[in-house]
Amino acid sequence: MPPGEPESLAARIQARLSRLYGLEASHSVDDFIEASDQGDREVLVIVDRGGEDDVELGLRLPREAVEGRPTFDQLCQIVEGVSHFLYVVERARRELPATQLELELQAEVDKYVLLAHGPELEAGPPRFEPGRAARIRRTLFDRVSYVDPAGTETGDRYRFANDLAAGFAARLEKRFARHGRFDQMRAALRRFYGVGQAEKIELARAA
Repeated sequence: MPPGEPESLAARIQARLSRLYGLEASHSVDDFIEASDQGDREVLVIVDRGGEDDVELGLRLPREAVEGRPTFDQLCQIVEGVSHFLYVVERARRELPATQLELELQAEVDKYVLLAHGPELEAGPPRFEPGRAARIRRTLFDRVSYVDPAGTETGDRYRFANDLAAGFAARLEKRFARHGRFDQMRAALRRFYGVGQAEKIELARAA
């Protein structure tokens, strides 16, 4: 763990995503986490009180994921929850809207980037492992099941976000990671992070 890096897993994920995307200092996600014993998946709770700057956030995560040694699925839930939290906070800071599709698509990309390329995009010499990256892509985007059925608004949104993220991830590997071009990869990721829904879709489909 780098000196001074936060100790909780969620806070470490927040710090790494913030560095990757060049985000300004934000509220600590730890202050907004609620450990749940209900066995539910991660949920970002947004309560609009109706006034200016009067929005409350809460991130509900399974207690086992927060307090224990998380499984791969639980780790993905933490990354997704932190990704949602950071994205909502950053869009609010920039006074921009955020759609549910944006949140899901960005979270899918964030899971892939951190799990497949975390060390390469942090610091030090490139250590791209194509076999590992391919396994993570298959696990995240191919070997998935959905709670909400196809044909429903939520079910279709998750499937669309998954398909877009899969194409974007493959493009990142082909154009940048395989050639050790991690500075350019960071630039592409920052551009993707900063745009809204329509341009995110366009960039992902460019793969």
